[in-house]
Amino acid sequence: MTKDDMQYEEPEIIYIPDEEGNEEEFEVIMKFEVDDSDQKYMMVVPLIGADDEEDEVYAFRYEEDGDDLKLYTIEDEEEWNMVEETFNTLLGELEEQE
Repeated sequence: MTKDDMQYEEPEIIYIPDEEGNEEEFEVIMKFEVDDSDQKYMMVVPLIGADDEEDEVYAFRYEEDGDDLKLYTIEDEEEWNMVEETFNTLLGELEEQE
């Protein structure tokens, strides 16, 4: 593998409105699908406060509609547990590769 193959990927930034309608910047750190489901999920961290030692990670179910991205909060505890378990498994696999 050459240095060119290991180029730093540009982070994917999305904007999510808060309760007051102000758009906040988030970096997408992972996208994945859960086994036995056609649902897609993404994990994001806020860009503001990125200097904190431990970033808060947010999970959303999402759908792509052309260029539009529709985000849905995960309110079902069973769905949340499944997403959290998948995220932790994928994160562990990534750490093993480093």
